[in-house]
Amino acid sequence: MGKMTPFKTLIPREEALKIALSSVKPVEETDLILIEESLHRVLAEDVKSDRDVPPFDRAAMDGYAVRAEDTYGASDLTPRTLRLVGVLHAGESTDTPIKRGECIRIATGCPIPPGADSVVMVEFTEEKGREISVHRAVYPGANIAQRGEDIKKGEVVLERGTFLTPAKIGVLAALGRRKVLVYRRPRVAVIPTGAEVCEVGSELKEGQVYDVNSYTLSAVLRENGASVTRAPIIPDSLEELRSALKRFLDHDLIVFSGGSSVGERDLLVKVVEESGKVLFHGVQIKPGKPTLFGLVDGKPVFGMPGYPTSCLSNAYLFLAPVVRKMARLPPKEPRTVKARMAKRVVSASGREQFLPVRLVGGEARPVFKKSGDITSLADADGYVVLPVNVDVVEEGEEVTVTLFEYTLSV
Repeated sequence: MGKMTPFKTLIPREEALKIALSSVKPVEETDLILIEESLHRVLAEDVKSDRDVPPFDRAAMDGYAVRAEDTYGASDLTPRTLRLVGVLHAGESTDTPIKRGECIRIATGCPIPPGADSVVMVEFTEEKGREISVHRAVYPGANIAQRGEDIKKGEVVLERGTFLTPAKIGVLAALGRRKVLVYRRPRVAVIPTGAEVCEVGSELKEGQVYDVNSYTLSAVLRENGASVTRAPIIPDSLEELRSALKRFLDHDLIVFSGGSSVGERDLLVKVVEESGKVLFHGVQIKPGKPTLFGLVDGKPVFGMPGYPTSCLSNAYLFLAPVVRKMARLPPKEPRTVKARMAKRVVSASGREQFLPVRLVGGEARPVFKKSGDITSLADADGYVVLPVNVDVVEEGEEVTVTLFEYTLSV
């Protein structure tokens, strides 16, 4: 039989994250994609306008296109009367110039007719047949969006490295851009391990549980900009782990779930050591202590804990920021709220503890069960961090709750 070897050194979470982030680089390769597929992608080019937006002077309000001087002195007591010579509906234009004393009814967005220099809002007019009474004077340029007022030809409107939001995609559409150059998504391989886990949908054998981790890991990775390959479950053996590692070295990041603890059948650390370098193995946190990170042929490799709660918790703590750096996405600033602890909590782990909680009526109610119970996080709105040097949090004590990314109710 093999021998269990305890973790040599547990390093602080901040140090572990710093090591992981410093070991990865943003992707350089690019994809040319349709703009409707570009939400939350990152621009790999400066976008320079080849046109003015709007491309013509246009009405900013529904009303009447006029010569401003024809409205001077207009008021409710002394309205100015103009002759209606045309109507422009949305999408229409005219080359016929407006003469002195004339006007054209115009819809918002229509090109300003020749000869007109302003628009009188419809609210300040009265129409009787072909005569329009104007009750308020306008100045030249009033209620007109000038050509190029939004974007000028030759202007760089979006810079390389811009994170594409719905509004920025709107800018691309306004320029008539059908496609845009973006950085490709980091390719991540997620490899579940262990004879004790079974593919979802298959029949469980005695002593088996369904593979949870590859699904939760893949979801977190995709949520943070990665393209994920979820591999079939492989057994815990040196040969199988070596083969899987070699097979997926064409990816940007490799993530194993399970195989990172200190049990006699946990062999991943041996495989990484013989093929590359282990940069840390064991983090001073609870849950999630048995986390491994190393480099093989320059490719980052994570070994995540096998227990579902530990695995998912560490996915948010380590995988999300690492893959966001690789994807060139901006770091996510955690959202926090203040709450009162609903019950007394004792932490005697000697590790930084992440306590899942549910928010109810201003209280933080602990929902952690065991590291193997996925509902510990499924039932949680966020978590409270208990530092290494804090042993007790009393009932009613104010705590800071860091919200999970998927929390919508707060």
